[in-house]
Amino acid sequence: MSWSSPVLRDNGSPSSCPRPATGTRTGGGAGYRSDLDGLRGLAIALVVVFHVWFGRVSGGVDVFLVLSGFFFTGMVLRRAESGEPRWALAVVRRTLRRLVPAMAVVLAAVVVAALVLLPYTQWSTVATQVLASLLYYQNWQLALTWSDYLAADPSVSPLQHLWSMSVQGQYYLAALVTIAIVAWVCGRFSRTDRIRPAVGGLVLALAMASFVYAAHGTATNQGWNYYDSFARAWELLIGAGIAILAPYLMPWRRLRLALSVFGLAGVVLCGWLILDAANRFPGPAALLPVCAAVAVIVSAMQLRPADWPLPNRLLAHPTMRWLGDIAYPLYLWHWPILIFFLTERGNTHAGLVGGTGVIALSVLLAWVTYRWIEQPLRNGGGGTRSPRSRHLVTSAVAVLLVATVTVTAGWQIAVVRVNPPVAAGELDPVRYPGAEALASGAPTPAEPMRPTVFEAPTEVPPPTADGCIADWDTREVLTCTYGDPDADRTLALVGSSHAEHWLPALQILAAEHPFRIQVYLKMGCPLTLADDAMYKGEPIPDCRDWSAEVIDRLGVDRPDWVFTTGTRPRDEGGDETPAEYLDVWAALSNRGLNVVTIRDTPWLRRGTIRYKAADCLAGGGNRLSCGMRREDALAPVNPGLEPASAFPSVFPIDLTDAVCEPAVCAVAEGNILIYHDEHHLTASYSRSLAGPLGRALQPVLGWW
Repeated sequence: MSWSSPVLRDNGSPSSCPRPATGTRTGGGAGYRSDLDGLRGLAIALVVVFHVWFGRVSGGVDVFLVLSGFFFTGMVLRRAESGEPRWALAVVRRTLRRLVPAMAVVLAAVVVAALVLLPYTQWSTVATQVLASLLYYQNWQLALTWSDYLAADPSVSPLQHLWSMSVQGQYYLAALVTIAIVAWVCGRFSRTDRIRPAVGGLVLALAMASFVYAAHGTATNQGWNYYDSFARAWELLIGAGIAILAPYLMPWRRLRLALSVFGLAGVVLCGWLILDAANRFPGPAALLPVCAAVAVIVSAMQLRPADWPLPNRLLAHPTMRWLGDIAYPLYLWHWPILIFFLTERGNTHAGLVGGTGVIALSVLLAWVTYRWIEQPLRNGGGGTRSPRSRHLVTSAVAVLLVATVTVTAGWQIAVVRVNPPVAAGELDPVRYPGAEALASGAPTPAEPMRPTVFEAPTEVPPPTADGCIADWDTREVLTCTYGDPDADRTLALVGSSHAEHWLPALQILAAEHPFRIQVYLKMGCPLTLADDAMYKGEPIPDCRDWSAEVIDRLGVDRPDWVFTTGTRPRDEGGDETPAEYLDVWAALSNRGLNVVTIRDTPWLRRGTIRYKAADCLAGGGNRLSCGMRREDALAPVNPGLEPASAFPSVFPIDLTDAVCEPAVCAVAEGNILIYHDEHHLTASYSRSLAGPLGRALQPVLGWW
């Protein structure tokens, strides 16, 4: 799995709203809109191309959300205004028949591919996301795991793209219930003519509230904001508003042409004009693709096809309509095919030849899915639609759904619920010398590695388990006390989780040589005063303010020593002490604080691709082959030594020789697994570092 995969988060479900087989009705009284089928096809083509070759957001997701709100809301309003009995149940049946079969096929294929291609340590993650996709809460699953620093990187999940399906599914349910309630109330007063105005008022108010909420989230918590249904709602509601106003929209002819040209250009150029859209959508920047989609819709409203502006007629070309027909299954297929391809190649880029193959296979499977799964289940027009074929497809889809749920839920119950992994706990230092095997030559007897690959994720330091480290969503400075709370001497452990993972070693030292450990920690946020703090390509707006407050707090609390990291890895290999760290050292020195800066431990990566030690071992690797060459992981000399010499109160230490062998940084030493993920020490290995850490700190602290 990739840390820096360029295929990020431009994922929408292109034709996931029900529509008549003969075309796309607008509710505006001018028949169906085949140009919107073409718009759908164009948008999915842009999404696929940008995913495969450019690694940027194309704006397609926003176009899809507008179209979904437009189509679905218009259909539900027409049904509600018709007065048909049980119209809501008919909408539910039709929507499920449109959405579920293709998804069932793709999810089943992903499960099979995961079993064959992925290490068994990743199966639980895939199972979780399969169930989240089936139950339409995948967006919340990804939002939660984005804010969980220890989770598998959701940007390369083979099912990440289904987050938008969840957003749309949630909108469909909310819209259906809301309109049904409004229709029932209006029906009680025999005023069905008031359904549309009442719904329109709700749509306007909710769209404005959602837009303000999204704009605020973009500035404060973009990782969560991107997947948040409430932040995305305004885009769907804009489409819903156009559907409500459809009977009344009749722009001037010249304005229609301008709208059509702007709309088509906006859809095509969005991905090129907004280069950092992943960090700005669905905030105000998303107005470009949203307004472009609205412009295309409105430009041909109330017109016969022969009178459409030229861009609309181009979108209605048979090729574009065909692409629109297969857009939904094409969207479903392309992402998992791309991710499995990149995973197998161990690369972040598909390349020209590989990308062409990914797109060709995606188009082929999309056409097969459309022809043999979707068409037999639709009513009317073209394709094989005999009762027997519908029965066969329905039975096959039902079998796939049952099998997929059984396998994924069964794995979760058997592995995660019934026999959940637990941390290894205290290990016998004779049988499990860990870091002392490197640092002091302690013999390593033949023993099974602990923690096991299943136990590895549970091997977290106490603040993570206790909630004493601020996560992505927490601006507040959290602090907890470890070690001896009554001791006269205090060491402040400060920074990100790479400072945190030294706590188990420090706790052992605090028990032997009484001192208090006060933690000031935030995920992904080493102390920094830089305005543009980032982690994994995502801005962390709170990091600078949090760091500034922590530095001020340290000036007031006056610990005897501050312990923090003094280096970080470089994308091109090795490690460095960035200039922003020197600014922090200066700020601490100006407050009269003594600082210990420890060299950061290696981050497992091949090129720019991070990988988990447990996954590599589960995939057949060993402790050496799953490790890194030391020269790739670290610079020859601790890069913190030279800059620290300019600060009399800053003391760098380096425990690299207790983590890495002379030529390789392995993933296990002294029978103990070093990493519980891509770059954090297991609590067990951290405890084994107490001896080397104590020997490095003794001449600095002078406490023992």
